[in-house]
Amino acid sequence: MNTITPAAAQALLANGVTLVDIRSADEYAREHIAGAQRLDVAALQAEQFTAPVIFHCRLGQRTRQQAARLRASVRADVAAYLLDGGMEAWKQAGLPVVRDRSQPLELQR
Repeated sequence: MNTITPAAAQALLANGVTLVDIRSADEYAREHIAGAQRLDVAALQAEQFTAPVIFHCRLGQRTRQQAARLRASVRADVAAYLLDGGMEAWKQAGLPVVRDRSQPLELQR
């Protein structure tokens, strides 16, 4: 699966591309990209996505590790991307996020 920069991802999102956050529910509740859907990788179904989609996590490691499973959730003739550098790269690019500081901090393992 191809990677996409935060700036290129933002341009696609403006055109209605789906953004999927594979982080934990707690991570998502604390901070996420506006419009992102949070989905558990284990719950993804084969060819569930029939339109272009961008997957992301915090740093890009989880999406790279799960790339085959993520790709299988997208119809073969549909574009699918991994957000290069994940949520952290998105923030470093100065792009907006939704924050809820009332949520607990995620545990770093």
